[in-house]
This record gives sequence, structure tokens and C-alpha cells, in this order.
Amino acid sequence: MKKIVKSILIIVLLFSKQLSAQEIISIEKYEVLSKIANNNLSLKISKEAFNAAKADYKQTNAVFLPNITASHTGISTTNPLMAFGSILNQGILTQNDFNPSLLNNPEQTQNFATKIEIQQPLINLDGLYKRKAAKSKMEAMSLKTERIQDYLVFEVEKAYMQLQLAYKAVNVLEKALETANANKEMANNSFKQGYLQRADILNVDVRVTEIKNQLHTAKSNVQNASNYLSFLMNDKDYVVYKPSESLTISTLNIDDKRISENRSDIKAMHLASKAYEQMNKADKMAFLPRLNAFGSYEMYDNKIFQGGANGYLIGAQLSWDIFQGSKRFGKAQKSKAELEKSKLEYNQYISKSNLELNKVKRQLIDAKNKLELTSLAVEQSKESLRIRKNRFKEGLEKTSDLLQAETKFLQKQLEYNQTIFEYNFTQIYLEFLTKE
Repeated sequence: MKKIVKSILIIVLLFSKQLSAQEIISIEKYEVLSKIANNNLSLKISKEAFNAAKADYKQTNAVFLPNITASHTGISTTNPLMAFGSILNQGILTQNDFNPSLLNNPEQTQNFATKIEIQQPLINLDGLYKRKAAKSKMEAMSLKTERIQDYLVFEVEKAYMQLQLAYKAVNVLEKALETANANKEMANNSFKQGYLQRADILNVDVRVTEIKNQLHTAKSNVQNASNYLSFLMNDKDYVVYKPSESLTISTLNIDDKRISENRSDIKAMHLASKAYEQMNKADKMAFLPRLNAFGSYEMYDNKIFQGGANGYLIGAQLSWDIFQGSKRFGKAQKSKAELEKSKLEYNQYISKSNLELNKVKRQLIDAKNKLELTSLAVEQSKESLRIRKNRFKEGLEKTSDLLQAETKFLQKQLEYNQTIFEYNFTQIYLEFLTKE
């Protein structure tokens, strides 16, 4: 038993030295929020997802803007048709070139062509609806980024309170350790005077060791909470933070709190459903013809990068894919099913959010009641400990009863601080759910 107690004391001592050697930095909540806005990886990932959706939307400019290509081609041929066409394009055709023997067996002919082509969409209804769908998707991604920002604010509130709670536990346990040591000294004096037995002293020693072990865990929780804040801020130094403010009770009016359809994630789902609707319309419009204009300007010569002859071509094309097997019908049915699915998911999400809201409201009422009861329990256990301690000094109380009262008081203090955390956390979660 003595060896176990000694080992625990050595571990606690080493850990305490390690913690004290680490740099402890005081930090305020607004500092955490500022660093997260600039450095948080989840937020950066979300912004890049928005940039990708924005790029997809920009690609749909092809519905309005022309497609322009330029090329320079060189050939050398003895093919009768190609040779005659090349000479004709170069504008150097003579009467002698119509000689049948030259037409059938032409000499090697060179031709260099510079060509600029333009294709301009005029009517492309399915492309217009695809563009609208891409825009809805881009706006939905912007709103998702907004909601991630809201979530990170909520997460900072929670993590900061966890750090406050961890320091509260350390303070309570340090005071409890002081009290336990004082009781130990008092018990040793009573033992020397013959009022207590050796077993009572061992019980007191075990109690001191238990508190030291709890204190060790509490200090670990300080480091864990600090590390989580570092993770949120993308800070790889992982220092130990200390909140500039202590954990206190906050209050919030819950009477007018409700789920708003203007909440960014709900609006994002609505826009996603709208995008599916536009894609369904695009698939239906694919059954209609397309009208495109085209034109080209061409220069020909028998020498490279020259333009002895030139010409142009302009026109318009009305094209209609009348039947592509059953591919387009199946595609339209699929987009229709995806649209209906997105509508159902939207309604389900609203319903689930309202369910969560009602649950959190009840949790808040329960937490408030629990806060009042634990506050009363702290006062009662404190008074009970005071009475038993005085009776113990007079030799009227057992050591086990004193230790039990001391344990009860410590438990109620820790429970009270935990209840404050739960009460405050439920309130910020309620704000997160009802944020517009």
C-alpha cells in the first residue's frame, strides 16, 4: 500500500513540475475567434469548396460567350483532290492546271492555312437552366460556409467554457487538498494523543492521495482543453491557455426562440433543392433544338506564315437530337427523382431541427432546476462538513464520518461547476439552433 501511494505521489509531482514548466498564456474569447477566422482549417476547406462551385458557375458563361479557335496547318500532298483544292484556295489556279494529266497526276503541292473559327450559341435552353443550377449550387456553398462560421463560434464558446470548467475543478481540488492536509495534521495530533487508531490515519492518508489523483486529472483536463483550442486556431505550439474570465452563470430568454427558415444551413438546403429543380428543367429542355451561329476566316499560301489568298465563311445551324435511345428519358426521370428527394430531405431537416429545439428547451429548464438544487446542496454539504469538523476536534465524530462529509462537499462543488457549464452550454446551443 505504501509503495502504491509513493508511486502516485511521484507521478503527481513530476506532472506538476512539467505543467509548471510549460508556458501558460492568458487568452480572451475574442482572441480565439479572431485567430479561428484567419487560421481554422475547416473554414479554409469550406471556402475552397465555395471557390470550386464558383468556378463551375463561371464555366457556364459558355452559354452566352463565343468559342474562338485559331490554327495554322501545313501540308504537302500529291493527292489529286487535295492538290487541286490547295491551288484553288491559294488563288493561283491557271488554265494549264485543268490539264487532265496534271489533274490526275499532280506534282507535289504545299499548302499552309491559317484559320480563325468562331462558334456563337444563340438558343441553348438546357444550357441556361444548367447555368441557373450552377448558380444555386454556388450560393448554397456560400451559405454552408456561413453556417460553418456559426458552428465554429459555437465550438469556441463550448471549448472556452470547458477550459474555464477545468480551471474551476483545479481550484476546487487545490482547496480540497489544503483542507485534507489540515485534517491530516489534526488527525496525526489526535493519534499522538491516543484518540485515534492507526487505521484512521491510513484512511486520512488515502483520502489525501485520492484528492491528489483527482487534481492530477483536473490538470490533464486543462491541457486537453488548451490543446483543443490550439487545434481550432490551427496553432501547433500547443501551449497551456488560461481564460481571462472565470466560469459564471449566463442567462437567456427562450420564450421567443424558434427555428428560422433564414438560418444559413436551411437556406442552403433550399437552394440545393432549387438547383435540382433547374437541372430537371434542363433535362426537359434537352428535347428542344439548339441554334448556333458559326464563322471562319481563312488565309492560304504555299509558304509558311504567309497569306496570299483569303476567304470567310459564316452560317447558322439548327440542330435537334430527335432520339438518343432512351438515354434522355432516363436522365429526366433521374433528375425528377433527385428533385423530389431533395424536397423530402428539406422537410425532414426542418422537422428534425424543430425536434432538437424542443429537446434543448426542455434540457435548459432541467439544467436551471438542477443548478438551483446543486447550489443548495453545496451550501448544505458545506455546513455539514463544518459541523462534523468541529465535532471531530472535540473527539465526538468518527474519522470516517468526517472524510465522508469532506468527500460530499467536494463532489457537490464539482457537480455545481459542471451544472453551470451544462446550463451555459445549453443556452449557446439554443442560440446556435435559432440563429438567423
